[in-house]
Amino acid sequence: MANTKETLKVDVFESSPIPVRKTRTPSFSVDLALLGVAFVWGASYPVGKGALFYAPVSILVLYRFLITTIITAVAARHEIALVSWGDFIRGFALGTILFCIFIAETYGVASTSAMNTALIISLCVIFTPSIDYGLSRRLPPTGILASAAIACIGVGILTGGISRFSPGDALVLGAAILRAVMVVSTKRLLAGRQISSAALTALQGSTVATLTFVLAVAQFGISGLVVRATLQFWGAVAFLALFCTLAAFYIQNAAVRKSTPTRVGFLMGTEPFFGFVLAHLLLNEPLTVPSLIGAGLVLAATFAGIWFESRTSK
Repeated sequence: MANTKETLKVDVFESSPIPVRKTRTPSFSVDLALLGVAFVWGASYPVGKGALFYAPVSILVLYRFLITTIITAVAARHEIALVSWGDFIRGFALGTILFCIFIAETYGVASTSAMNTALIISLCVIFTPSIDYGLSRRLPPTGILASAAIACIGVGILTGGISRFSPGDALVLGAAILRAVMVVSTKRLLAGRQISSAALTALQGSTVATLTFVLAVAQFGISGLVVRATLQFWGAVAFLALFCTLAAFYIQNAAVRKSTPTRVGFLMGTEPFFGFVLAHLLLNEPLTVPSLIGAGLVLAATFAGIWFESRTSK
């Protein structure tokens, strides 16, 4: 079992294990950190879309998580040594979910627009409270359901409706469902556990890197793992690894233990707004009146959901 004092040195968000049923008001710093994660994840879609011009999906994901694994394994080596077998299995399970998310999401962004990807992924704000409350055998409060419905309408306006869904859109939708599963699973599997967020991020990253390596070798062979690309590609990989993976998942793993799955889901629901704006600025994807209306609905529904969740958790 991990040493509590050692954990405190690494994890600025963690101070003590939190039981599943314990309620507390999340701090402003936690909310702000999650908004920062939403921003860099929003940026990951146009950046990843550009990187896919140079390498296939599995190779891009492999390099992204290989860098993450190396850095976290070195930084959290003392915390990893203290991880129990039970927590190791929990980290592997969460890493497997994460692998499925990134494969579905990256194949999706390769087949649809960066703007569509960022917006469809926001449907996790619908799935997160449904799964969270469903596992507790309760119905989500009316305000949360209404906010989720408005977010869904906003995404529908942005994408042009279900009739225009492409296979890439469907993959991103699957990733959105898995994201909700990830948030709820992280909260429940780690309740009362002493594993630090640094060690957890390392375990998840190594799981994704290992599974992606197997997939890439099966697809392209060992020689196919070599990428000859410009500095633009490697800069994109560095951004995705350091900011969108390493920093983002460390913060999310820490913050979700100080917040609630529903609140985290709604805060992360601002991601499509950032992705929407950055896809326009970085890739010149067009802005239209319906897309602006849809983006506004998603943002309004996100903060309404946070407000309703705050009232019900008090």
